[in-house]
Amino acid sequence: MKVTYLQQLPYRHFDGDFAARGHEPAVSTDFGLTEPALVHQDLQHAHDEMLHAVRAGFDAIALNEHSQSAYDMSPNPDLSAAILAQVIGSEDLDTGIYLVGRSLGKVREPLRVAEELAWLDNLSGGRLLAGFPIGLAYDANLNAGVPPIETRARYDENLALVLRAWTASEPFGWNGKYSQYLKVNVWPRPFQDPHPPVSITGIGNPNTTRFALERDLGFNVVSLGAGIDAQRILDDLWRMAAELNLDDNPFRVTVGQRVLVAGSDAEAERLYAEHVEYHLKCGVPAVPVKYLALPGGISPQGLRALFGSGMGGGSDTLPTFREQVESGALVAGSPATVREVLAERVRSYRGGNLLVQLQTGSMPTDLVKHNIDLFASSVLPELRGIWSEYAGANRWWPTRLGGLPVSACQSGLNGVKLT
Repeated sequence: MKVTYLQQLPYRHFDGDFAARGHEPAVSTDFGLTEPALVHQDLQHAHDEMLHAVRAGFDAIALNEHSQSAYDMSPNPDLSAAILAQVIGSEDLDTGIYLVGRSLGKVREPLRVAEELAWLDNLSGGRLLAGFPIGLAYDANLNAGVPPIETRARYDENLALVLRAWTASEPFGWNGKYSQYLKVNVWPRPFQDPHPPVSITGIGNPNTTRFALERDLGFNVVSLGAGIDAQRILDDLWRMAAELNLDDNPFRVTVGQRVLVAGSDAEAERLYAEHVEYHLKCGVPAVPVKYLALPGGISPQGLRALFGSGMGGGSDTLPTFREQVESGALVAGSPATVREVLAERVRSYRGGNLLVQLQTGSMPTDLVKHNIDLFASSVLPELRGIWSEYAGANRWWPTRLGGLPVSACQSGLNGVKLT
């Protein structure tokens, strides 16, 4: 299987009263609560951690996009990806660069997305994986100002433009509902032929799951403790795949998981508990549910699926470290414990790609690197062989790194739509 290191770029220094005083980590965080020198430090440390993971031997490094967000200061992940591409290329490492989140549902300049990712694919020498989520409601509709009712229609139009811009043999005009261009002529075209592998992220809406399957896109479930039932989502995906007579190749699925490794289970709690608590107060779980499902942005079927999974109906009391582990929101403990839990989980999910977040909450950079080193030396080698029988049929991974070219269905300009 493929194991990818996922990095967020959080501000790691809010005080203990951050949540108690009514603050939350997206949309309206008061910048006056930060120290600019610490913002600078956190950004430097996040990139140092990514490069540490590159050299530790992960299959890829993943980045996300979150505008106006204190839990992930990454308004455009292409900026960080350019740093990675230069280093990975100069050191000639077989490491992919996975942009899990360029949110096409909120984009007002889709041609810029096509250009930037094609440029990155060339800079990296064909190591790019392109993730195109619809976009979190707060990010697309509040921060970017896109009306919720337009989000999914914009996604369809923007995806069609990006794919055509990447694959067209000559300049063309584009007269869409949401964007218009007299001439589209992306320079350069992507390094990969016909283009980098494309994936979409889902949080339980069955319409999104079916769209990914019918377009042969990779499918990501990245809950990171935000109350999303990955098992239910993926059970539904494989049931739909069978109904559609599609193959059951596990490499079409990527699952995200927060992971903390230590010398023993008890030491994991001692080392990491305070940082997990910070994540609950100041990270994704602290984003109010009203920002995640704005009226008009999701179908009734999607709302039923989300609320049926328990999102938005939790307790006012923060779960303890042990409760997080017992619920499955967090995998933590000795290398043996972590290996056992992760292996069982990816087999249960039938996920060929594991996305591990090894920095969480307020973890200082030395502790993050300690976690990276323990995972890379004592856990990662034991996971490599899972799904090895499918390794030669992975069309959701760059060809330079051992994958197959994407399918014609994924590249098709007249494919099924999200709306």
